[in-house]
Amino acid sequence: MFRKVMLAALVVAFAGGSALAQDACESKAMGKDGKPLAGAAKTSFMKKCMADQCATKAVSSDGKPLSGAAKTSFMKKCEKGA
Repeated sequence: MFRKVMLAALVVAFAGGSALAQDACESKAMGKDGKPLAGAAKTSFMKKCMADQCATKAVSSDGKPLSGAAKTSFMKKCEKGA
């Protein structure tokens, strides 16, 4: 029971961080020529950027990396920005 509560608290704590991550990824979405990405290139870049930023935050309350279903759940929620 305690683990579930701590996992829920962890997910809620980082939910706000995903909105900031999206803004950071949005500002980095530039092509090699310095122009903003658009279309499929931007979509692909944003997906990879969000996954990279969420992966670094996927840690448990005791500092160990999440794994299995907990990591999958955390990654889905983080990448969605919920």
